[in-house]
Amino acid sequence: MIEEYQNAGMKLAKYKLLEDNSFYANIPEAPGVWANAGTLEECRDELREVLEDWVLLGVARGHEIPVFKGRVN
Repeated sequence: MIEEYQNAGMKLAKYKLLEDNSFYANIPEAPGVWANAGTLEECRDELREVLEDWVLLGVARGHEIPVFKGRVN
């Protein structure tokens, strides 16, 4: 179930190529979930890991987790 939730969140990710040729990404619907890496693939991988940690920490602390594309919290 968490993998489906991550996949839905990753579809909402916004990517940007920075002036130093590194990539920045965030998921606006998940405040604080962002990544920066040298390649687009590394940035995606890092963003997915950050999203997973963000969800697990949020659940552990009893935070409301946003719904992505029909996924329930």
